[in-house]
Amino acid sequence: MSRVPHPRAARHLLADLARTSWHDKAVWHVRRKRDAAAAEVSDWEALREHARAVRRHGLDHLDELVADLARNAARHGVVVHWAPRAADLRQVVGQLLTDRGVTRVVKSKSMLTEECGLNPHLAALGIEVADTDLGERIVQLRGEAPSHIVMPAIHLERTEVGRTFHTHLGTEAGESDPTRLTRAARRDLRQHFLHAQAGITGVNFAVAEDGALVVCTNEGNADLGAQLPPLHIACMGIDKVIPRRADLPVFLRLLARSATGQPITAYTSIFRGPRPGAELHLVIVDNGRSELLGDPDLRAALTCIRCGACLNTCPVYRRSGGHSYGESVLPGPIGAVLGAARSPDTHGDLAHASSLCGSCREVCPVGVPLPEQLRVLRERAAGARPWWERVGLRVMAHVLADPVRAERWGDWLARVSGWLPARMPRGLPQPKRDSFRRLARARKRHLD
Repeated sequence: MSRVPHPRAARHLLADLARTSWHDKAVWHVRRKRDAAAAEVSDWEALREHARAVRRHGLDHLDELVADLARNAARHGVVVHWAPRAADLRQVVGQLLTDRGVTRVVKSKSMLTEECGLNPHLAALGIEVADTDLGERIVQLRGEAPSHIVMPAIHLERTEVGRTFHTHLGTEAGESDPTRLTRAARRDLRQHFLHAQAGITGVNFAVAEDGALVVCTNEGNADLGAQLPPLHIACMGIDKVIPRRADLPVFLRLLARSATGQPITAYTSIFRGPRPGAELHLVIVDNGRSELLGDPDLRAALTCIRCGACLNTCPVYRRSGGHSYGESVLPGPIGAVLGAARSPDTHGDLAHASSLCGSCREVCPVGVPLPEQLRVLRERAAGARPWWERVGLRVMAHVLADPVRAERWGDWLARVSGWLPARMPRGLPQPKRDSFRRLARARKRHLD
């Protein structure tokens, strides 16, 4: 499948300097809130280290933990389904809904269902799906994909949201007040909640020890979607499982602070089974995660808890925007790693969408070594580059390995390619005719 490469796609946002500037400031503001929240926790680094150890231990025993989760969830009345691929998730959820005659669904934010293309599949079956997270609802009405893991509509100004609501929700033309726009969205979504026949949620964490499913939101929309309709379908990747209930507080303390700078999310709900008279189904999805687990260089990416902190600090994401990452679904550094790892032929260029500054690794609550993983992906992709580029890189590596050689070759190249700057769009200074080394030798001869 062909796609627009990241550099070309990024020009859409970069062409609007004002938008680029406020997008950069908006996500950097969240990064600063994250720093302030972390500074208030005296054992922050100990928490990160503990979480990293738990997650990596979980990867080492993932098959056992997922089996324990399924067994313990079923013991509490949860119906467990397995989805090896994205198509299996679509088939399972679609079948559950059509078998029950469901035509109206409310869904809380779930990057997994975005990854698996669930919404278009259900629409093709004649099932109306209303995304109920406010940011997700905004981009759904606009026919766009989310541009951020936590803040799906961060790329939009409030005037644009106002125009969208005027078109789809009937608000007054020119309305841009955030409070009034939010009230309009609440009125619209409340009707969807009241008439929904099923609710679909993601899962932030799943506890193998007791089969508990943990869902974190700031708007309470997942709670309404899970509690009002008679059918609740929870979708999770195999990487969301943690071993014990005692581990959960560590991740809850890290997640909200890393994502939005809050001490804790407004709503943290734990589901251990269906409520009386209702159904709870859990769909456990692989979709390439097992292959990534078997890759020793990249498996640590599966420890990600989807907080979005790496996006908020990344200088490339902040200026290029989430939509420049194409169909990889997850943008930013973690999206670049997962996109290039899962689909190197179509998303391999995302490995270069990074300055390798290391800031993403420093803010990651579980210490995913994203810069190192991006370097690995770049090295793997090097073999697929044109022969002339591979030769050029080898020559460059040879030259730059020795300072004297680098200086001599650099001086020579600067002089023989002196015609290039005049043809460059920005214009580079013309190189001097004589090099410093040659001038120094001439001066020494003169002094002698």
